Amino acid sequence: MQHRRSRLSRRAFAATALSALVAGGGAVAASAAMAGGDPGRRRSVREMRGVWVASVANRDWPSKPGLTVAEQRAELIAILDRAAHSRLNAVIFQVRPTADALWPSPYEPWSQVLTGTQGQDPGWDPLGTAVKEAHARGLELHAWFNPYRIANNTDVTKLAASHPARKHPDWVVPYGGKLYYNPGLPKVRAFVQNAMLDAVRKYPVDAVHFDDYFYPYPVTGQTFDDDAAYARHGRSFPDRDAWRRHNIDKLVSEMATRIKQVRPGTRFGISPFAVWRNAATDPHGSDTRAGVQTYDDLHADTRKWVRENWIDYIAPQVYWNIGFAAADYAKLLPWWSEVARGTGTQVYVGEALYKAGDPAQSAAWQDVAELSRHLTLARDYPQVRGHIFFAAKDVATDRIGAMARVVADHYQQPAKPPR
Repeated sequence: MQHRRSRLSRRAFAATALSALVAGGGAVAASAAMAGGDPGRRRSVREMRGVWVASVANRDWPSKPGLTVAEQRAELIAILDRAAHSRLNAVIFQVRPTADALWPSPYEPWSQVLTGTQGQDPGWDPLGTAVKEAHARGLELHAWFNPYRIANNTDVTKLAASHPARKHPDWVVPYGGKLYYNPGLPKVRAFVQNAMLDAVRKYPVDAVHFDDYFYPYPVTGQTFDDDAAYARHGRSFPDRDAWRRHNIDKLVSEMATRIKQVRPGTRFGISPFAVWRNAATDPHGSDTRAGVQTYDDLHADTRKWVRENWIDYIAPQVYWNIGFAAADYAKLLPWWSEVARGTGTQVYVGEALYKAGDPAQSAAWQDVAELSRHLTLARDYPQVRGHIFFAAKDVATDRIGAMARVVADHYQQPAKPPR
């Protein structure tokens, strides 16, 4: 779902997936007309200006496990203050990183990112605090959930004794060095929905947010073993892929319905890997040559979710520069805009702030204006209603001033999130 340590999960695969892209072509220079913001142009009254706050493996918050309550709270407040200072208007806060919780949940144990020990009460309510403090600063709080990931290792005994995965080992599939709940089991689908909706019932979150992990990203030489579930539940489908897509479609459509029932004002958004299918695979696909396609590899029919109006917004992780040959930002942007045309789904583009100034990245990402050009380009597409930046730590460090450039060029005036 970037330049991260291998132990980190959310968007580590965005980088590895692109390593599988078919090579070809050089970068296309951005036009001079896209060099930055246009101060004279009327700015949108409502646009998404979001930032992801990843808790998995202590990526953004808390900075390490075992901090005191006061230290954890101070770090969280600093993130919210920084977002408000940068004229952002939404924080996408990861509250269920690995089938555990950042709130007192009757379904799953406390997350180990807080205390270092899964299941140990941290002595406060991070999600409850985040909602209250975000709203006090005029920020939306989107509760970010990972539906099926259980652990970033395959040792079930490292999970808390109370963990549902230990009580229901038949729900669990080890794959690629991690543990996942099996999306093909109706009991699993119902359980993960109930676990996530507990937070929606308890807190006035502005949105429920899923990331890019559905069926896991493919790992060469390994098989996701769902044979028994397929034999029991999948025989009416033309093949296993169709059955798997059905399973994820059911998760999304059912969650969409249940969120509105539990808290009608709460929206539902998903941030997938940005390539649905390549045009060479499907004429409806994008002009890309990605080694991963969500429809085929993650069994996530992201285009369908938009066209069916199951979700309120989609935030494709378009983590590539303008002119990148295999997956050009300037080609994916109009593709997603066209997908959303005529639907009730808004497009918020996921932006790779983490790449800006990273010496391991290409020359394009050493240019302080690259991200600003993205926002300038997006103005030409009315279906694109804003941007979300990955991630909070990078807003703080802002290696080469790319975020400051975005703020100077595009965020001089405050804006409310679109509804």
